[in-house]
Amino acid sequence: MNRLSQNWDLESIFPGGSSSPQLRQQMEEIKERAAKLQQWAQSLTAELSVEQFQQLIGELQEIAMQFTQCSAFVGCLTSQNVHDAQARLLEGDLGQISAALAAVQTGIDHLWVSIPEERWQELLQDPQLAEVEFYLNERRERAKLQMDPLRENLATDLAVDGYHAWSQLYYTLVGRMSIEVEKDGALKKLSMGQAANMLSDPNPELRRQVFSKYEQAWTGEEELFASVLNHIAGFRLNLYKNRGWGDVLDEPLQINRMQRDTLEAMWAAVQGGKPYLVKYLERKAQLLGLDRIAWYDLNAPLGAAGKKIPFEEGAAFVVEQLGRFSPEIAEFTQKALQSSWVEAEDRGGKRPGAFCTSFPVSKESRVFMTYSGTMDSVGTLAHELGHAYHGFVLKDEPMFRRRYAMNVAETASTFNELLVVDGAIQAAADPDEKLAMLEDKIGRGVAFFMDIHSRFLFETRFYAARQKSMVSAAELSELMLQAQKEAFLDCLKEYHPHFWASKLHFYITRTPFYNFPYTFGYLFSSGVYARAKEEGTSFAGKYRALLGDTARMTVEDLAKKHLGVDLTKPDFWEDAVRLTVADVQEFLRLSE
Repeated sequence: MNRLSQNWDLESIFPGGSSSPQLRQQMEEIKERAAKLQQWAQSLTAELSVEQFQQLIGELQEIAMQFTQCSAFVGCLTSQNVHDAQARLLEGDLGQISAALAAVQTGIDHLWVSIPEERWQELLQDPQLAEVEFYLNERRERAKLQMDPLRENLATDLAVDGYHAWSQLYYTLVGRMSIEVEKDGALKKLSMGQAANMLSDPNPELRRQVFSKYEQAWTGEEELFASVLNHIAGFRLNLYKNRGWGDVLDEPLQINRMQRDTLEAMWAAVQGGKPYLVKYLERKAQLLGLDRIAWYDLNAPLGAAGKKIPFEEGAAFVVEQLGRFSPEIAEFTQKALQSSWVEAEDRGGKRPGAFCTSFPVSKESRVFMTYSGTMDSVGTLAHELGHAYHGFVLKDEPMFRRRYAMNVAETASTFNELLVVDGAIQAAADPDEKLAMLEDKIGRGVAFFMDIHSRFLFETRFYAARQKSMVSAAELSELMLQAQKEAFLDCLKEYHPHFWASKLHFYITRTPFYNFPYTFGYLFSSGVYARAKEEGTSFAGKYRALLGDTARMTVEDLAKKHLGVDLTKPDFWEDAVRLTVADVQEFLRLSE
């Protein structure tokens, strides 16, 4: 593989960064097209023709592509440099455009509701409309559950400088935060993202020091973060009340195209697997020379896993392991890396976390992360490039057949990660290295079974409390602490009570309950991965077909069609959990 850049190329999308005139021009064009579309759509009636319906859908999809292109670009700008003030202003402008587009869509949604059922079905017989039938039916059904168009549009307009503005404030607050830690005899200033990465450092005293200062930093800003979180939740709850939605899980379940029975079956299976993870954590504590694992030890590496892996070496390993399953996936991944789709440099000023974003007009993706040279970082690289491959599979589909839900969005990413991590375990010649790799893999199970569950428990209880009154910073920390103790079966020595402040997922306004879909994706992908191991490379085509269907059916139908399983029943989930249990048992055997 040729020498790789650790900085992504955004210039090929819109040259000039946050000062790009092309970006501004595109945003203005979107506003103009949206205004014209709204004016035309208001003249349409329930008797609209097939040709009018085709034109309407075509224009909606084209505008959606252009807006997503701009939004993804600005998201990249604000992530690579949290101090880019111009990018923040662009983010505000996009919020205004988004509200205008939502108003257009709301009016169209209610137009669709007004079309008699028999006529609606006739319209969907048209081949061009049938392509996006699932999405159109979904929009129509959701519109029936909303307020009238005037009130929906008012709520959308108010959300720009209310609901979503609180979320943007969170990013601004995090961007100005930093901590100082002593490393190698010198003080080093760290962004909050860099500090979080250091919790996987091999040095236990450094981990403890970083975590202590990390917690202190969030504590120092807790009143501000509590205010932000309360107002986000208050807006959301009031919107639900006016729509007549009595359960805070109604919207996230709708968004994820899944049934409550599926969610409950998944959590029940997860709960059954937790005692094995407690045994793993107890053994890890012994191997690290600790009496018990603390929160800041969860990602501590064992032995050889502490070695630094250069970025190019890690990237080459990802490509090699993916190629063992599918040459197509490996070829795509290598092209993405060599085309500078990945921002991986470890530097200050970047936002925490990792993500992949799609540019539908360019038919490309961009991956954001902070590469730290650990096997965990290599896994993250594989994970995010899995998202990019998912986008590649769907790049030529109509826009309304690319919008898959968050839970299945984790399918390709986790599948990639499993291929790479298992490849690392098998490639390890040294027993200690193999043990360390296996431990890293099981650590992901801890994250999805325990950490993610704690977030779900916290958020569920927080919303119940917020329905009654504002929730203080101290109460938020107590709710978080109790959720972590319950989710981890109270096996940790020390917890992270200010996790509610440090985790940006709680502040994402466009996707409520940004937690359980991760566990779903991990287990669903594990089930797909098990099938791939059974069938070998012949499964690659079936896997691609599964990804191709992710945006046009419910998750229950997707699993039934491609895997022949019922997600509302415990069997599939218990089988998936057993894969992690088997890893734990192997780890315990190897570490005796």
